[in-house]
Amino acid sequence: MNSEELDIAFKDAVERINNHKEPFPADFLLRLYAYYKKATDNYGRPSSRKPIINAFKTNALFQAKNISKEEAKRTYIELVDNYFLYRR
Repeated sequence: MNSEELDIAFKDAVERINNHKEPFPADFLLRLYAYYKKATDNYGRPSSRKPIINAFKTNALFQAKNISKEEAKRTYIELVDNYFLYRR
């Protein structure tokens, strides 16, 4: 998959998540959060009103710190594909 195809697949995966109406498991959301932040080069601090949520988000980001932007996109896409394949 070239860079342009990866970008398109990533945007499609993000759209699938954003359009889904049922709640997701918390651990799944944290992984998506970390890979999305890495994939989009968004390194802003978590901004939840609850400190415990910020701690979990920070931990998720820390666990994904050594992967590239492209690998983050691939992993995000894989997580989304697997979720919708096996969770229904």
